[in-house]
Formats: sequence, C-alpha cells, structure tokens
Amino acid sequence: MIVLGFVLGSMTLNAATYRTTRSSSYPPVRTATTTNYQNQKNNSSNEIIIPKGLKPGDTIGLIAPANYSNENSYAEVEYLKNRGFNVVYGQSFSSRWYGFGGTDNVRAKDINDMFANPNINAIFAVRGGYGGIRIVDKLNYDVIKKNPKIISGFSDNTTLLLAINEKTGLITFHGPMSDNLKNIPLVTENAFNKAFTSNESYNLLDFDNTYTIMKSGRGSGKITGGNLSLVVATLGTDHEINTDGKILFLEETNEASYRVDRMLKQLKLAGKFDKLQGIILGDFKNPKQSDPTDMTIDEVFYDNFGRLNIPIVKNFKSGHVRPFITVPIGAKAIMDTSKREIMIEKATK
Repeated sequence: MIVLGFVLGSMTLNAATYRTTRSSSYPPVRTATTTNYQNQKNNSSNEIIIPKGLKPGDTIGLIAPANYSNENSYAEVEYLKNRGFNVVYGQSFSSRWYGFGGTDNVRAKDINDMFANPNINAIFAVRGGYGGIRIVDKLNYDVIKKNPKIISGFSDNTTLLLAINEKTGLITFHGPMSDNLKNIPLVTENAFNKAFTSNESYNLLDFDNTYTIMKSGRGSGKITGGNLSLVVATLGTDHEINTDGKILFLEETNEASYRVDRMLKQLKLAGKFDKLQGIILGDFKNPKQSDPTDMTIDEVFYDNFGRLNIPIVKNFKSGHVRPFITVPIGAKAIMDTSKREIMIEKATK
C-alpha cells in the first residue's frame, strides 16, 4: 500500500507539472474568429508604387519562375526583340530541375538579381505551370521595393505577382507569355501597349467587346487577383490575398465547374467577398461538368455572386485565352457598368 501510494502521488505530481509546463490554462481557451480574420493576415498599408513604362531600347529580363522554358518561349523572345527591346536571360531560362526552370534557389535568385540590377527595366516570365509557391518566401521584398520595375506573367505566376504587390505596393502585371505573343492578335498588342508603354489612364473594356455585364453598378479600388486556384492557394499563408475595398479579377483553365464552385466557396468562407468593390471574371477555359447534374460555370457564377450588390463583368478576355488583355495588379480602377468602363488610373509612369 505504501508503494502504491507513492506511485499514485508521483503520477499526480507529474501530471500537474506537465499541465503547468504546457500551458497556464489547460485545456487551451479558444479565441473567437471573424470572417475577416484572413484579410487581417496580409493587411498591407503600402503606398502604390507605379513602375516606369517601357520604351524601345530598354532591357527586359526573361525568366522561368515556374516550369522550365520550352519552344513556345522563343515566340516571346522574338516578339520583344522585334519591338526594339533588348533581351537578357536569367539562369532559369536555360535551366531544368524536375519540371522547374532550375532549383528553387536559382529561380528566386533570378528575380532578386534582376530587381537589383539597374540595367534591367522589366522582368517577364515565359511560362507558368507550377513552382511559384515554392519560391515566394525566398524573394527579397526590400530589394524589390527599393528597385521597382515591371514584372509580368500569369497563371502560376499569380502567387508571385500577388505577393510582390501585397508586400511592397508595386503594381505587377497579369500579362501575356510565350505563344500569347506569337502572331500577336491586335487586342493583345493594344492592351500590351497601354499597360507597359503608356502613362495615361485607359479603359480595360475598350480592347474587346465580347465581355458581358453580369451585374450593374459602380465601384472603385485597387485590382487584385489572378488565377483562381493560385489565389486560393495563398489562403492561410503569410502571402494571403487581401480583397478589402478592392476589385477582384479571376480566371481559370481546365477546372470542372464543381471545383470552381468549391474554390469560390472557400474564398467566400474566408471573408474574401465581404468588402469587394467589383468583380472581373476573365476566361474560364474548358469548364466541364463532371456530372450532368453539376452546375454549369455560369450557374456557379450566379450562385456565388448573384446576391452581391457590386458591379460584375464576365467573359473578359484575360487568362488562358487568345486574345489576351493585360491586367495591372494593384492599380487603382473605377468600375462603372453604365459607362462600360473599368478605368485604370495609371499602370506605368
């Protein structure tokens, strides 16, 4: 009995010691959360930084920040050279590690070095695919902020464009890559010129009239967004998208309608639709129904956005589509469906 008492006493003491060491209040007290919690994770107050526009003779650095470059990448090289730009290549352009344009360190170093290099005026990605999320925590945002310049790409590059814009305030560009620039459509070139070479305000809806107005209204704010699956991938990270008071641009490719619905529901549950000023729905390529009973892509849009009292434009020609309209991420815009306008205040200076 004496031994048993000693053992029980020791167990009680150890349990008490464990509770004291682990937490002063055990079990832990749950703290209340709000639907806006996620936006607070990346509530950057950076001033807008407008990069300098391009002119003939400027130097553009070409990188492969996601998948490695392929034969289509040379269409981008040819187009830029024909426009009178000098082209230099990052190590990632000719590197390959698994499916990536070199190791994570190589791809991140390309971006950091090109921002730091005063002889490079802009940085263009040549391909998306997958890989940006692997290097987003390796970028030197202080260097980027102190050396602002154009950086452009789309698809998987959404992660990098959003992170740079959120962390520094620099306007980034959801812009064409590779074969988007092969035998370039007039719409693509006109949008390229306005985004990268002009310092004037312009209307995003002037380039192509095949869009439709899903909901009428007026709103103003910075544009944010990009590829839907990559926007969703930022949730819960230090690079999470902040949509408060902004106009949300989304595009996607080869995702079934139910998967698009699931991603939109995730954004909604994260509070990302609560304070929107407008929505631009770009191209959603091949939005198949996995089952005949699934919603169509338009039904998904109306189910998710139909109750929002904000202007919404859909079928906007930007994304995995030709022609391609460049969208400046972080630029101030006024969206007014009665005037058929999404006026960009200034994308470059």
